[in-house]
Amino acid sequence: MSLDTTLRLLTKASGLSVTDLATAIPRAGAATVSAWLRGDKLPGRDQVDALARAFGVPAGALLADLASTLDPSRTQGEHDLLAAYRALSTKQQGALLEIATGLAGTKRGAAKPAAKTTGSRKAKR
Repeated sequence: MSLDTTLRLLTKASGLSVTDLATAIPRAGAATVSAWLRGDKLPGRDQVDALARAFGVPAGALLADLASTLDPSRTQGEHDLLAAYRALSTKQQGALLEIATGLAGTKRGAAKPAAKTTGSRKAKR
């Protein structure tokens, strides 16, 4: 998820207005905060820290996806492929991995998707 999308979702979820955020962020007016929410500008490091405090989340949570898109070891094609993969359902991801590993002539790793821990599967007697 892009930084601007994350900021828009957190703004909506928190009930904070653009003005509320601008007040909480050093050296940021309402126009600047609006530009961040539109994706026209990126906040600086101090501003990201202040945004994180305002929303009550770790700063890394705001930047996690942005950091992955800036990974210099990945090609643009790898970024595009990863973005497309993340948009698929778990079942579709599994099928795509089977196809990709078959095309590459490699065996799929032993890593499996994390099991859901929403409750016990054992029937109560």
